[in-house]
Amino acid sequence: MGSIGWRGNRLKIRTKGGIEIDVDHSNQVWQADHTQVDVLVVDQSGEVLGRPWLTLLVDSYSRCVMGIHLGMEVPSASVVCLGLRHGILPKRYSGAYGLVHRWGTYGVPSYMYTDNGKDFGSSHVEQVANELGIVLCHRRYPSEGGIVERPFGSLNSELFSSLPGYTSGSVEKRPKEAESEACLSLWQLERLVVRYIVDSYNRKVDARMGDQSRIVRWEGGCSGALAVLGERELDICLMRRESRTVYRRGYLQFANLVYRGDCLGGYGGEKVVIRYNPRDITTLLVYVEEDGKDVFVARAHAQDLETEQLSLAEAKAMSRRIRKQGRLVSNQSILSEVLSRDREVSRIHQEKQQGSKPANEQESPSIAKSIVEPGSNKDKEGRLPQAMQSQTQEQDSSELTAEQLLLEYASSSSSSSSSSPSSSESSLKETNDDDEGVIPYDQIPDVEVYPIDELRGGRIGRW
Repeated sequence: MGSIGWRGNRLKIRTKGGIEIDVDHSNQVWQADHTQVDVLVVDQSGEVLGRPWLTLLVDSYSRCVMGIHLGMEVPSASVVCLGLRHGILPKRYSGAYGLVHRWGTYGVPSYMYTDNGKDFGSSHVEQVANELGIVLCHRRYPSEGGIVERPFGSLNSELFSSLPGYTSGSVEKRPKEAESEACLSLWQLERLVVRYIVDSYNRKVDARMGDQSRIVRWEGGCSGALAVLGERELDICLMRRESRTVYRRGYLQFANLVYRGDCLGGYGGEKVVIRYNPRDITTLLVYVEEDGKDVFVARAHAQDLETEQLSLAEAKAMSRRIRKQGRLVSNQSILSEVLSRDREVSRIHQEKQQGSKPANEQESPSIAKSIVEPGSNKDKEGRLPQAMQSQTQEQDSSELTAEQLLLEYASSSSSSSSSSPSSSESSLKETNDDDEGVIPYDQIPDVEVYPIDELRGGRIGRW
């Protein structure tokens, strides 16, 4: 008997580990997978980067796409965790996306059903799943991933095939003009993917769902109010963890950078635990270990880089370049590299844009973040986030096609880009309405992070 069985529109999943799951409600079983997108993307200077990877998480009951991750990184544990984070948290997008509807799905699944790839079976993903109370289970056969593979096929036929830089997925069949026509940045492609999922795919009727759209079935399959997982607890769970020593004057070093933070002076000479996001290491979270638990102490910021964004990979590459030039690696020399690079990228981009469109139609070269996510269950005015309000919404019969998405994107980008600053320096540091912003916390709670062995043994419950 196969891993997936149907009784009418009822689904039964049998896993490699022998678990049998009768899928009867939303957020019970999510399926996850990756694919390399058949579209070439370009960097800020217009050079072809290659084909990005897309990760999708799909709810088995409703077939709704719950979360995504789009990036140049090959599938890994970190990519899985980023996709899971996007699916779990409520999502709010800026007007730059031009969404007709909101992406109202969120929550924590009970099971995550995947293939046997090493990314899904990694110790990091296992630890995250244990801490979130998610049971990881794998397919018995590779062919039984139809539910999560369906949206990949729809994206390819209804969206990607209409985009400049489309490669058709085969080197032999790749259109000769693919590289010459490639012009979408990673963020621009991500914006189109989000719009397709929210305003088209999730609002369509699935063959096994009768007359219900995917989003209506997801809303109807949610039993009661869904709990919203704290963003900070989730981020701490997903962050990388290392040990460092605090120097006597209250600073510490990481990735050749000097960090300072309030209250660190009292921990001079002591070992502390740092947690960080490898995509932006300008801020670290510092903890001390007490009775086997990590207790939060302070945020530590890279001096002189507080307003910049710098990944761990970038910091390492810049350090190598500085040493090769015979210079001292320091916060100031790293900052100089960041600013010099950004000025050059901005200059090249502006020169290329001026050759293809009028100056007042140029789009800002910065690749902005994409999602505004709530930092707490209520905002400063005491309102609940949009995703926690009424989950029932009438289905809009008008579904955006790929052509409509492209036409609306073209008109919105030309109208929004006219307000871009002319100075390359100001464009690098300005945060405009297109940006994603994470609502900041006034403080980080003392989150108890438990040893994985105790979690596995069932001696400690969820947070």
